[in-house]
Amino acid sequence: MLDPTHHPGTNRTKEEQMSQAEPITGAQSLIRSLEHAGVDTIFGIPGGAILPAYDPLMDSSAIRHILVRHEQGAGHAAQGYAAATGRVGVCMATSGPGATNLVTPLADAHMDSVPMVAVTGQVGAAMIGTDAFQEADIRGITMPITKHNFLVTDPAEIPQKIAEAFHIASTGRPGPVLVDVAKSALTAQTGFRWPTELHLPGYRPVTKPHAKQIREATRLILEARRPVLYVGGGTIRAGAHRELAELAALTGIPVVTTLMARGAFPDSNPQHLGMPGMHGTVAAVAGLQRSDLMISLGARFDDRVTGNLDSFAPNAKVIHADIDPAEIGKNRHADVPIVGDCREVIVELIAALRSAYDQGESGDYEAWVEFLAGVKKKYPLGYDAPADGSLAPQYVIERLGAIAGPDAIYTSGVGQHQMWAAHFIDYEKPNTWLNSGGLGTMGYSVPAAMGAKVGCPDTTVWSIDGDGCFQMTNQELATCAIEGIPIKVAIINNQSLGMVRQWQTLFYNQRYSNTDLQRQGGQSSGPVRIPDFEKLAEAYGCVGLSCDTPGDVDATINKAMEVDDVPVVVDFRVHRDAMVWPMVAAGTSNDDIKYARDMAPEFEEDDV
Repeated sequence: MLDPTHHPGTNRTKEEQMSQAEPITGAQSLIRSLEHAGVDTIFGIPGGAILPAYDPLMDSSAIRHILVRHEQGAGHAAQGYAAATGRVGVCMATSGPGATNLVTPLADAHMDSVPMVAVTGQVGAAMIGTDAFQEADIRGITMPITKHNFLVTDPAEIPQKIAEAFHIASTGRPGPVLVDVAKSALTAQTGFRWPTELHLPGYRPVTKPHAKQIREATRLILEARRPVLYVGGGTIRAGAHRELAELAALTGIPVVTTLMARGAFPDSNPQHLGMPGMHGTVAAVAGLQRSDLMISLGARFDDRVTGNLDSFAPNAKVIHADIDPAEIGKNRHADVPIVGDCREVIVELIAALRSAYDQGESGDYEAWVEFLAGVKKKYPLGYDAPADGSLAPQYVIERLGAIAGPDAIYTSGVGQHQMWAAHFIDYEKPNTWLNSGGLGTMGYSVPAAMGAKVGCPDTTVWSIDGDGCFQMTNQELATCAIEGIPIKVAIINNQSLGMVRQWQTLFYNQRYSNTDLQRQGGQSSGPVRIPDFEKLAEAYGCVGLSCDTPGDVDATINKAMEVDDVPVVVDFRVHRDAMVWPMVAAGTSNDDIKYARDMAPEFEEDDV
């Protein structure tokens, strides 16, 4: 059976673990269990039901607890830690409102397959179901948005459930697991025995692909004339970027990387067509639409990629490889379904293709590759500088990526700045682009950057945030300043909820209902900025900077880069009417992509 003592980070021998059976409290057992699971950081806030666990936590030399200002921040910080490091992120909260404040990050982690364990306190076992003070059925609430969850009322079960939680969160398709522990279990006396075996009937993730499916996939790859490697975030979660690079080099097949897969394949590689979907590049969208074979690796055919499903890649056969069998065929029929870990699938495909090549078989994709290279050259990503000389948000992000470089980690909120950050920063490495892809959570960026910086303290971490998103979780700047977590924040400040405003411009006759974040008009001679982000940053113990002209962008970014002991917040005051292009309107066909307003790409029918 599986041995949880082999969990990365644990430094105790099995004999030491088995010998520790002296009476302790359930709270002490919980902290000791977290130590055995290899936890080095917990993001959380204490409260009545979880308070017994905070006493022994104070004595732990292995675990650093970071006191956040809101439980949502704790959850997103755990996500950022996990996404940047590949290890399980951990957050902790008390019962009732503390636990329910974790609902958004749990749902976010579930959508984006982030390995996370949330530990929550619960009212005493005898009080469960009585509507006791700060009682909420967090297990029932989060059942649809966690990979699994537990309610622990017996203190003797704490080590077993913690071991199971970490195993489930980090294996198969990663995801969040919640462990809800009754206060009565935390205060009761118990023994401690770290499990040497895990018995999880029904939980047997398939990692090795079936040989027959690999053979069939190989056949389709060799027969295809217009294949595309459609790469999703599962490739990053599987740590399969090196294998992906080898497969791409071996076959010469063009590559698209979804929003969650940015960095899985280097942007500098000529085979890379960019990101597909609603705001994808023309080359990536055209590549999928006109393909005759999609080789999907850890992607889930999300609606933001496919547009109208009925018209998505109408002539393409599909090889769909995913560790989660529930994803295969869910949105698009798979001609060759492959259940398995992305890394192992790619390794097997490489071996099968090499064998075929050795026997004189090969694919013929030359005309296809040439066509897509021409599309990529003809319709590159671009933007127009504002006619009034004000600051283009794309320029800010482009320069930020150039100055901070490909070794930095970038997190983003959700909206226009997210799309610009996905497009105008060159990603060369995995785990350097963290964002809320599936759920689209405003407020993700700052706490996620905090978690990433804790997990990778020697790496520069930039939070690229909108002024709307930033105001949802900016209180975590206090956490960063006090705890010595020097993140850097670039606020792309267009004084509005930018992506919603873009839709109002395009589809609602420029009726800007409740998207304006500033007071407009009045007797003031200039704009009144509420809040003044530069002053707000200083109030939180951070360095505050601002920039509103193109000529000052590089100097401002460099000044922020020079600060390495406290957080830095830069208010980039950009043109408010900038839009994200390319764009496919929601619910329409990807064939209707526009690379600028009312401007569609043109392809000759005999180009391929």
